[in-house]
Amino acid sequence: MPGLVLTNAYVVYAGYDISQYVTSIELRSSVDIIDTTRIGALSRTRQGGVFDNSVTFDLNQDYADNALEEIINGTSFATTTVGTSVAIEIRPVNAATSANNPKYTFNALIAEWQSVSASLGSLVTASVTWPISGNITKSIT
Repeated sequence: MPGLVLTNAYVVYAGYDISQYVTSIELRSSVDIIDTTRIGALSRTRQGGVFDNSVTFDLNQDYADNALEEIINGTSFATTTVGTSVAIEIRPVNAATSANNPKYTFNALIAEWQSVSASLGSLVTASVTWPISGNITKSIT
């Protein structure tokens, strides 16, 4: 039975390997549903419209110099990537791209960031969903 347990994913954010902070990834595609039903029809007809893609990450926060917080949120409003479009690459396994390990590349709009998200005695994390601007490219070579 084929299957892959996600244990060693590869994630590059604006040229920085952030794989060590990632605990969960969801790369999602959906399409607008366009109603094409005409007067007199007994059943609705539909067709696909424009794709709406997004990526969701759960991350373990790190405030060290050049670590996750600084990579994403910078050291000031002048250096933050929040509010900008950033190139992201995802591979299920941190190994060469292949048919069994496709590479997904896209630009995501960094529409939100959580600098601190935790409760007393728990790990500081960030959970974000960023809309993708444009297409997702899948490569197996």
